[in-house]
Amino acid sequence: MRKHLFIGGEWREAKKYQSLRSPYTGETLAEIPVADEEETDEAILAAYEARAVMARMPAHERAAILEKLASLLEIRSDEAARLLALEAAKPVTTGKAEIARTVQTYKFAAEEAKRIHGETIPMDAAPGGEGRIAYTVREPTGVIGAITPFNFPFNLVAHKIGPAIAAGNTIVLKPASQTPLSAYFIAELLQEAGLPAGALNIVPGPGGVVGNRIVEDDRVAMVTFTGSPEVGIGIRNKAGLKRVTLELGSNAALIVDKDVDPDAIVPRCVTGAFSNQGQVCISLQRIYVHEEIYESFVSKFAEAAGKLKQGDPLDPLTDLSALISGRESERALSWIEEAVSGGARVLTGGTIKDGVLGPTVITEAARELKVVCREAFAPIVVIGKVKSVEEAIDQVNDSRYGLQAGIYTKDLNTALFAAEQLRVGGVIINDIPTFRVDHMPYGGVKESGTGREGVKYAVEEMTEMKLVVINKQRL
Repeated sequence: MRKHLFIGGEWREAKKYQSLRSPYTGETLAEIPVADEEETDEAILAAYEARAVMARMPAHERAAILEKLASLLEIRSDEAARLLALEAAKPVTTGKAEIARTVQTYKFAAEEAKRIHGETIPMDAAPGGEGRIAYTVREPTGVIGAITPFNFPFNLVAHKIGPAIAAGNTIVLKPASQTPLSAYFIAELLQEAGLPAGALNIVPGPGGVVGNRIVEDDRVAMVTFTGSPEVGIGIRNKAGLKRVTLELGSNAALIVDKDVDPDAIVPRCVTGAFSNQGQVCISLQRIYVHEEIYESFVSKFAEAAGKLKQGDPLDPLTDLSALISGRESERALSWIEEAVSGGARVLTGGTIKDGVLGPTVITEAARELKVVCREAFAPIVVIGKVKSVEEAIDQVNDSRYGLQAGIYTKDLNTALFAAEQLRVGGVIINDIPTFRVDHMPYGGVKESGTGREGVKYAVEEMTEMKLVVINKQRL
């Protein structure tokens, strides 16, 4: 199977192709294009020329396209989940959950398309403002450059495409090289749903070529990126005066207070740590447990982690499969080995079997070890003992990241104190930091990024506010 570039509503042959292989089996799934600067320019031009069509489209028509897309994806959800298992090695059960969320995201986008609005300004609140009426409107930004990662190739693309269409923008999408098939799947559905030619363009290729061209081209009004801090900082430096939204990951942490029953929360914590092999920006990577329940929590957590089933992502019983590449597995393994050399203990996992890195539970790890202070993006969780919630908060905040954090406690004052003191974009009380629904504001502080996603908030990022002032005096 050979896929082509999607530019101006047409499937175009590329100059160069490469094989796309399954991370689990290694089999070739498709031949995919590798776009160059010229082909990227063509995609940007197509989006630029389609701006007026999208900007003039009534809100109800944009909403209808998104509603149709959601309906078509829901009908083909099993097919989409299988595609995730093949190109991303995402266990098919987890993949079905991602598709359900993606359908929801496009439905939210359809709703938001119909309620983009401004406000009236009381001009006579200031001397000299008498006799004037003022109001604001929100207008499309123009061409949105979207660069997406491999870990949620349907839903994270939806968080770029959905709000962009809702706001009347056009898009140039560079999907992750390992997961372009899901983006193509959505492009086909959007064609069927009636999206105008040029409103969406898809150009897979290397970040240093395609990504740089998107970021640096003056015709692109905004860049929205999900990925590593290093790449995100580079984008920010190159983007000039463009709007930029960056979602850059984390080493998400959870605090467990002494009044919590480990039996009640361990299953949820295990899900947060090992879902999608830990390849989640808010995957539960660090857990700080009060010393009074530490031993019980660690024992139960390690036992539950050891029972997770590893293997074929197409098996509905599989909990964990392969990481996105062998290189990532080796990198994660080297971090585990560094932790052991640094005095940490591995209670379960820590080895690769049949291409799958097992769910790994680590204790007694020093703060400076990579498994603690950097983003593992692998099935690795580190559990630490603390004497108080205050100590736990200090350790959570001792991070270059700040996306989301969680706390389990029965004490309301403790919960509110943590919410105030934690330096993160979102505090999740009595749940794991991995919690996300698709209409809530989502984003972080520090090296976790800038701006917010969540459909309503992304629409705000993707529109420009214009002020209109009317002088009521007779001329």
